[in-house]
Amino acid sequence: MNDFKNFPELTPEEFVEKTVEELKLQIGEEKVVLGLSGGVDSTVTAMLLNKAIGKNLFCIFVNTGLLRKKEFEDVQVNYRNYGLQVKGVDASEKFLSDLAGVSDPEQKRKIIGRDYIEVFNQEAMQIKDVRWLGQGTIYPDVIESENKSSKTIKSHHNVGGLPKEMNFKLVEPLRMLYKDEVRKVGKVLGMDAEHLGRHPFPGPGLGIRILGEITKEKVRIVQDADKIFIDSLRAAGLYDKVWQAAAILLPVQSVGVSGDERTYENAVVLRAVHSTDAMTAECVHLPYEFLEKVSYDIITKVQGVNRVVYDISKKPPATIEWE
Repeated sequence: MNDFKNFPELTPEEFVEKTVEELKLQIGEEKVVLGLSGGVDSTVTAMLLNKAIGKNLFCIFVNTGLLRKKEFEDVQVNYRNYGLQVKGVDASEKFLSDLAGVSDPEQKRKIIGRDYIEVFNQEAMQIKDVRWLGQGTIYPDVIESENKSSKTIKSHHNVGGLPKEMNFKLVEPLRMLYKDEVRKVGKVLGMDAEHLGRHPFPGPGLGIRILGEITKEKVRIVQDADKIFIDSLRAAGLYDKVWQAAAILLPVQSVGVSGDERTYENAVVLRAVHSTDAMTAECVHLPYEFLEKVSYDIITKVQGVNRVVYDISKKPPATIEWE
């Protein structure tokens, strides 16, 4: 069966075979360094490159401080199971310090992208004779970062020019694939089902799910709310029926009641969408009883939250992420 929009003549198995052979010819015996994010795109990229060049692939996993709860520790276990060489780097203090006081979404994205490049570059330069940089760029990233009539929908930190000092050649084996196609490739490569079915997670992480200024406390709130939402979806058998789910922290507070006391705390938005390629998306009609329970759990278990709402917007006109 021919499954790919941009390669309609290829099956997933044929795409893997063709891409691996092309990577062998393109890279030869040279070394490649790749930044892993924990998501499907970068992991499938790493597995393709590992199949092509093996020990000459060096992976770096940076903790930006904007990952999901315990993700930095948990995801590295998956990488080891795939036989990848991975170095974990905790740079969370640097990211949070550089983001202090910044509210503009594009500026936040640029700071996160800049800091990621700086940290990644420092680590990559410690590996001798690296010639290539691998990236998990996929087709929607390219489309959304293109300049159309001088307006960019949103910039992607893994799309665009590289700093001159890095002096790497770029390899992006998934650049022409959509998200659903990347998952098909991952399945062929033997990626485990739970990791393969993991919802998309943005490159800038929770930095674009915290509207306004980012602080350590706000990250804690979003991480806790997100974990309750995701764990609840899994427990209710709904996780695999949702393409992407997220908890978003709004830059507003509202009045609430706790016992006999008045509260004035944060509002969290829950978002769950159906999509196949991230270019369009529709709200998932989650059961009211489920949403009510998740709302109650978040409000009672996450300190600093007293209101939960559900986003029913489509893409377009809205985007999947809020920033």
